[in-house]
Amino acid sequence: MSSVLDRIVETTREDVKRRRKQTPAAELEAMLASREDRPFSEALSRPGVSLIAEHKRRSPSAGPIREGGEIDAIVQAYEAGGAAALSILTEERNFGGSLADLRSARAACGLPILRKDFIVDPYQVIESAAAGADAILLIVAALEPKWLERLYTEARAVDLDILVEVHDEEELECALEVVDADVIGINNRNLGDFTVDIQRTFELLSDIPAGKTVVAESGFHTRQQIEELERVGIDAVLIGEALMRSEDLEAATRVLTGTDADEPEL
Repeated sequence: MSSVLDRIVETTREDVKRRRKQTPAAELEAMLASREDRPFSEALSRPGVSLIAEHKRRSPSAGPIREGGEIDAIVQAYEAGGAAALSILTEERNFGGSLADLRSARAACGLPILRKDFIVDPYQVIESAAAGADAILLIVAALEPKWLERLYTEARAVDLDILVEVHDEEELECALEVVDADVIGINNRNLGDFTVDIQRTFELLSDIPAGKTVVAESGFHTRQQIEELERVGIDAVLIGEALMRSEDLEAATRVLTGTDADEPEL
């Protein structure tokens, strides 16, 4: 793992220990009986390229993106603009997110929600489901194969969908061999230095077996790029920074989903 990713994973483990003391897993498990299912994977399989619109306040690479703003209004704008699903950053120290953001988004709209975080502990799986997530992100670069398998299995057990994120050929091979991932995210961002190369999506796509749902992540911000993704067979695209920086969130979302012919500045 990269030093940056190492640092984030280490602080995540510290935060998980703190939260487990505050709220034991048994308390979270008791909340699952009333959980409403919003299938995340199904939302990505409709015709065309489905948009996963992300709520992200800041990042280690971009710094502040949109620190203010009510999350309710933001996710409602995404929904009105035609997004198929949401991605909610819940990592606090580096991205300014929280589980409270996820719960607010869940209450404010009807879209399925991906919890975007560094999931490294089974507690986080239960925590995600209890907070209202419909899917979690598992980053192959952050997990040993045995932990990838365990967390994937634990997520399935509580009816969470899983987006398994890869960045290179070795990580893709792991995702396919260890868990035979149904939904694969290709992250164009190198988690070592946070540089972005969108060609990574096109290079890795040919190595993914038919029948998998493929999500392109990082570096996309125009309708033209999304149309190119559709031509090569990508199922969904995850866009955060470009949307969060836009003045009119609904209009920007409509442009990306192809429901508005006029393209505003993003």
